[in-house]
Parts: sequence; structure tokens; C-alpha cells
Amino acid sequence: MDGDVLWTPPADAKQRTRMGQLMERVAERYGVDLDTYDAFWQWSVDNVGTFYAELAEFAGVRFDTPPETVLTTLRVPDAEWFVGATLNYAEHVFRGMPEGTVIRAVSEARGNHDVTADELRAMVGRIRRGLVEMGVGKGDRVAGYLPHIPETIAAFLAVASLGAIWSVCPPEFGVNSVVDRLSQVAPKVVIAVDGYRFGGKDFDRGDLVREILAALPSVETVVWLPYLRPDRRPEGIRTWDDVFAEPGEVEFESVPFDHPLYVLFTSGTTGLPKAVPHSHGGPLLEHHKWLGLHADVSPGDRFFWFSTTGWVVWNISISALTAGASIVVMDGSPTHGGLDKQWRMIGDLGITHFGASTAFVLACKEAGMTPGKDFDLAPMRVVLVGGSPFPPEGWEWFYREVRDDILVGCSSGGTDVAGTFIGGSPLVPVRSGRQACVYLGVRVEAWDEAGKPVIGVPGELVVTTPLPSMPKALWGDDGATRLRETYYHNFPDVWDQQDWAIFYEDGSCAVIGRSDATLNRAGVRLGPAEYYAALEPMPEIHESVVVHVQTRSSKDGELMLFLVLADGARLDESLAKRIKAELARRLSPRHVPDVIQAVPDLPKTLTGKRLEVPIRRILEGADPDTVTSRGTLANPEALSPFVELARQRVRT
Repeated sequence: MDGDVLWTPPADAKQRTRMGQLMERVAERYGVDLDTYDAFWQWSVDNVGTFYAELAEFAGVRFDTPPETVLTTLRVPDAEWFVGATLNYAEHVFRGMPEGTVIRAVSEARGNHDVTADELRAMVGRIRRGLVEMGVGKGDRVAGYLPHIPETIAAFLAVASLGAIWSVCPPEFGVNSVVDRLSQVAPKVVIAVDGYRFGGKDFDRGDLVREILAALPSVETVVWLPYLRPDRRPEGIRTWDDVFAEPGEVEFESVPFDHPLYVLFTSGTTGLPKAVPHSHGGPLLEHHKWLGLHADVSPGDRFFWFSTTGWVVWNISISALTAGASIVVMDGSPTHGGLDKQWRMIGDLGITHFGASTAFVLACKEAGMTPGKDFDLAPMRVVLVGGSPFPPEGWEWFYREVRDDILVGCSSGGTDVAGTFIGGSPLVPVRSGRQACVYLGVRVEAWDEAGKPVIGVPGELVVTTPLPSMPKALWGDDGATRLRETYYHNFPDVWDQQDWAIFYEDGSCAVIGRSDATLNRAGVRLGPAEYYAALEPMPEIHESVVVHVQTRSSKDGELMLFLVLADGARLDESLAKRIKAELARRLSPRHVPDVIQAVPDLPKTLTGKRLEVPIRRILEGADPDTVTSRGTLANPEALSPFVELARQRVRT
């Protein structure tokens, strides 16, 4: 049942965990009584700058130049962190990683293999030397069109070591999705894979790579990684083995704390995907807080969370190396051959920290699986769940059928901040259907429309204290202005994550879903505008609206596409197949909707804006009269088909 306690920290958790160790250090150093997590959290938000200075020391952050000031102001959009400090993220990866095996790679295309620390350093050295010979230096952009394989990690670390800036798109992204993202950062070099294998099927990307490059005039050099077909060498393009053949030293360019490390992409409700730059210092601290404290990742652990390179989990998993853990990477389908694949990996590969999507866990539940009885899960001691809201039945199944003696944390945050705000803690009980607590060093609340905190009812999830990983601007012209319009529009000087959440008296909370029209598909955000640009040139489609319907009882939600057809057109099986194929080709397979339905008209405002959010909330069960005012609509009668569909969904 929602809110029931499913796991309680052991009596010695404070002594055994890294969070407890930091708590003891702070209590002794500052003479404060920190007997509980709540007390430590309160101290951390009352002393935000001091907390992050302590975190940096505890995490072993090495500043080449020490900071003059840790935090300039508590006013969220204006805060500057570790002013004057210099460092390099990649250096901390190499300083933190264990000896011996650091990456265990699982791949459909080429089987499993391990990479040692020495092998990773040698690979990074070769790539770094090749990049330097291509003229790449501090501030230049290097982009990847690459899957989650060791070469991608090595390329990123080589780029970071130079003070250059990394961006990557997964190879399942189509031409439009890639160009819409990479054209914003104007990369000097692109490293592209020839194809990938998913679910036993090969996907050649040779022609798509050429289309992408034709649309990126900034590219001076292309490096071709023959991953799917190692024997293929396209004419006129340099290959990985040619460019990155010679050994090189791994050195680290010292850069300011806020120097861009990578640009991530998160789709908004209109226009191109937002390009969000993140610094060397911000993710280094925030990821250590999440992984090293809240997930208790420690030297000797092994971290695995399936992700493509298009989800921020890819970036976060690399940071597990800074905490002394090794990581498991997977390219291909995580369920190819059955749902048991990832459960078997835990015992076979010695995974101590297992990340899973809500959809995967609920699929296992619905399949009647009993992993705790059927697989060796002894190495596993912490589980992280994310990507979409995790309903109570998922939690209860896990603690009944998997393990009842370990921490399960369901985190929520975003690409926007390269991290999380709320989730689990080794010092806080786990409650069914809830994020257990707000993370250390950050104050997060649910606000009503008047900007007042609310308890026990849904509200806008807002962050009222600054975080080191909060971006100061979006990438490109007028970036600071566009960032303020996106995240500070509803509540001046307060970060609005645009999630809908409930906070409870006991300190737990639950994220229900998005409060705007952005589509959240297994943690990867998609923009409605990307759909409309791909679909509406089709002659059969007059206009369209797409929504992601999410409820507390669903797993990954439903992606629903509604079409107003052109005169004489009919939504038959043939048209539906062409729509899905077009979306898969131009965007990605992830963009293919679960439901396609024709409607007579789309409800719009008097200014012609499509009502994605009201439509979604009606389909999730909200009262139509509470989510929109019919008097402000140009065609209020167009709501009727959606209201009727919502009634049908309740009946079924």
C-alpha cells in the first residue's frame, strides 16, 4: 500500500555507510548534533556552501587552484560555485578508478570483454593524441554518434582531458534527431559508428551518417568506428584505427570549475531540443553526492544501469569510477533473449549496484518472475530505479520477490541538472510508492500556483537552493535568457523542474509525471515539436498532437498520437505503419507511439496553441473543467472526444 515501510536501515548503518561517515565528520568538526538523516539534511540546507565544501573534501576533489569563494549567493539563478578554482573531471576519473578491471562490456555485436585501468588509460592516450593532431583544444566541440561501449567512454575522457567539450547521440537516433541536437554545438570533429545491433537485428547507419554530416558544416574531421562490420572502410573517411593508432600521454588541462564538460540535450515543448552545458565541477560533486552518499557506492563495488548514450544515466555511470567502483556497460537490447538477462548478469558479473527502469521492473512483475528464487543476486546490495514514476505495486513486488534486505532508491531529477534532487538514502526507511527523502544540500518542495508550499496534494516541483550542477545558460545565443524563460518563468529566482509531485509530512515524496507537455519516455525527454516537424509534411496529416499519459499505476506510460486527417485520408493499417516508420527513421524507435487515433479536431487556445497538457491530464483522469477554461478556447467542442476517451479508459 502507498506509504507503507518496506525496508528499514540496519542499526549500524551510520557506522557502515559513507553518508554516515561524512555525517560523523561534520558533527565533530562543527560541534552539532546529527543523530538522524533529517538533522543532517537540515544542517546541509542551512549551510549549503559549507556542506559542498565538506563534500568536495570528503570525495577527494583535487583543485589545481583552490577556490576563493565556495558559493557567492543563495539566490538560485545567480549563484556561482567554487569561484577561482581549477580542476579537470577526467583526472578525477583516473584518480578514483580501481586497479584491474574497470569496465565489463556486454555487447550483442561482439560479445563480452573486460577493460582494465591500464587499457583504458592507453586507449584514452591514443585518442587524445589523435585529437590534438586534428587541432582539437580547449573549448572545441567533439561529438559522438556512438553506442554505450568502452570506446565511447574513452573518447569522452580524452575530450574532457583537453578541456574540449563533448556531446553524443545514440545511433538509434535518426537524421533529424541528431542534426537538431548537434547542429547547435557546431562540432569540429564527429566520431561515428557504422551501425549497431539491437534485439538480434542489425541496423546499418552508413547512409544516415552521410546525411548527418552533410547537415553539419562545422565538421572538419570525421572518424569512422567500424563496430557492426569491422572489415568495412568507407572511401574518403578516416577510421578509428588509423586516427587513434599512436600511443599518447594522458595529461589533463586544468580548467575553471564552471568550464563546460559536456552538452546534454533535453527536449522542451516547442522548438529544438534544449542544449544544456554542464561543467567539470558540478557533475563531479553532484554525482558523488548521489552515488557516493545516497547510493553508498564505494571502492570495490560494481555499478550497472542500462542506458543508451542519449540518457543522463550514461554520464552518471561514468562518475561511479570516481568513487572507486568499476562499471558494466551494455550495448544492445537489455531484454534480448528474455527478461532474465539482467538478473543473470548480477551474479555472473558481480554487480553490487543495479539500476533499472520502472518499465523493466513492472514487466518482470507482470511476467510473474521470482528473481530472488531463480537467480544469484547475492552481490547486489543497492538498487536504483528511475525513468518514470514507480507505483506501489512495483515496490512491493520487488521487496517480496527479489530481495527484502537491501536499499531500493527511486530517484528523480533530470538532464537539466545532470543529477537528482530526491530519492533514497541508506539512513532512511523505504516507503512504497515514494521517494524516501530530499537529497542532502538541496531544498525541494511542491508549490501551488500562488508559489506556496503544499503538503499531501500535487504541486509543481521546485528547487529553492542552488546546486553546483545547475546550468547558468543554455548553449547558444541568448542562452541565459532562454534558460530563465524555461526554468524561472513561473516562480522568479526559484528553479521549476516542471514535474508534478506530492510531498508528505514524513519527508517522503512522489513524482507523478511532467507538468508541462514534454514527453518522458523511460527517462529520455522528447519534444512535441519534434513529432510535428516529422509528421505534418505527410500529405495525409492535417495536424497532430502527441501526449505521454502517465498514471501512478502504469509502468512506462502510453505515448498517444492524435491526428486530424486531411480531406479524403483514412487512418488504416497502412498509414499507421508509414507513420511509425517515418518517426523511427527521422527521430528514433523510442519515438514510435503506442496509440495512434484520428480525431475530428484538436482543441486550441484563441491564439492557436495546441493543448497538450490539458489533453494529457484529462486522459490521466483529471476533471476537464479544472485543467482548462472552455471560454478561453477557440473550439471547446474539440475537447469532447478526449473526455469520452478518458471515460472509456476508466471503464476498461
